[in-house]
Amino acid sequence: MRNAREFNFDGLVGPSHNYAGLSFGNVASFNNVRSASNPRQAALQGLAKMRALAARGFAQGLLPPQARPNFRLLRRLGFTGTDADVLARAYRESPVILACAYSASPMWTANAATVSPSADTADGRVHFTAANLNNKLHRAEEHVQATRTLRALFANPDRFVVHGPLPSTPAFGDEGAANHTRFASAHGAAGVEFFVYGRVEFDPSAPAPTKYPARQTLEASQAVARLHGLDAARTVFASQNPAVIDQGVFHNDVIAVGNGNVLFYHDQAFADEAATLEALRRALGVTGTDLRAVRVDTGVVPVADAVASYLFNSQLLSKPDGGMALVVPHECRETVTVARYLEQLVASGGPIDELIEFDLRQSMRNGGGPACLRLRVVLTDEEAAAMHQGVLMTEDLYARLVPWVERHYRDRVEPKDLADPQLAIECAAALEDLERILGLPGLYDLS
Repeated sequence: MRNAREFNFDGLVGPSHNYAGLSFGNVASFNNVRSASNPRQAALQGLAKMRALAARGFAQGLLPPQARPNFRLLRRLGFTGTDADVLARAYRESPVILACAYSASPMWTANAATVSPSADTADGRVHFTAANLNNKLHRAEEHVQATRTLRALFANPDRFVVHGPLPSTPAFGDEGAANHTRFASAHGAAGVEFFVYGRVEFDPSAPAPTKYPARQTLEASQAVARLHGLDAARTVFASQNPAVIDQGVFHNDVIAVGNGNVLFYHDQAFADEAATLEALRRALGVTGTDLRAVRVDTGVVPVADAVASYLFNSQLLSKPDGGMALVVPHECRETVTVARYLEQLVASGGPIDELIEFDLRQSMRNGGGPACLRLRVVLTDEEAAAMHQGVLMTEDLYARLVPWVERHYRDRVEPKDLADPQLAIECAAALEDLERILGLPGLYDLS
């Protein structure tokens, strides 16, 4: 077993952060549709979280925002003329499409890709597969820049493989790490990769939700496992409970989270709870590790409260000095059942012995909590040295990014502002400046 650490790459919120309510099935996103957003506050909240975790000794990086508005999308959909003409006509004829082109959802980097560390893959390299996110128009083109960004950060072909997205068809709907968890005795040890799916394309008789869409297919999860060269004995596929998808659990990371040998989950998370736990125990047994399951009963925390607070859309982190910390949003303290449960959890003597709380209201109101904001990447010391260093969170980087945000970001964006050509100019200027700060010239194609 080699020395390895888990790096969390949080999405840096982009200057176009807005509440468009585009994500059907995401209750928080829908509830805040057309509200005024505060991009500056959103970015500063995210940076404060990154800085605090880095100061605690957790390995912390960031993934830069994507270029918005997406003029290529707008022009492909028939909006022509100057950039100002394109924005004006889109706002006039289809404000929803304009909102899709302005979406800041790449901030939720758990959806950027699925990642398998070198300890799990057949060729001993770290594998990434960019998620196609084909269930939603506003996310379906994110893979273009996500692939470009990952290849810029993880460019050494001896250490890293960045696969492009799966075919963008319903059969291979892929939402990335939001439906993927890794278990292992230590980050550098061979582990078990756990894929959770919402439907099966080629088996119409398989369970599926009836109200909200299931965004991840079994076929997509299996394809990613093949691409990454995973050992079948240490790979588990499980069906999400379709009933909880219909209650707003649009990704598995809204109802379960894992780390080390610990699975923290709601009793309604999986279609077959007993079979899922048995499969995980059997796979972990191959590595000589026992599963520690921390189960939350419906009678203690109803699904609606778990969704409202994003109790499970948290980060479960191995602390540098031992034990595990659960990173939660403020909303967990404001939901009575969840607050009561968390007090009991930390006092129980179980594996989770600390809570770390952050104010992430701008992200939460748009439908994403701590787990949505980060992509987990396990790297050995050599792999960490081989990646681009300019995105690793340090006090120096934080000190440069805060004034960058204050200089470029608005403190209020309303739906009508998306028609303002000046907002598009401001977004482009911000990213040009960011390329220099992060040492990534040419990261964006802003032509």
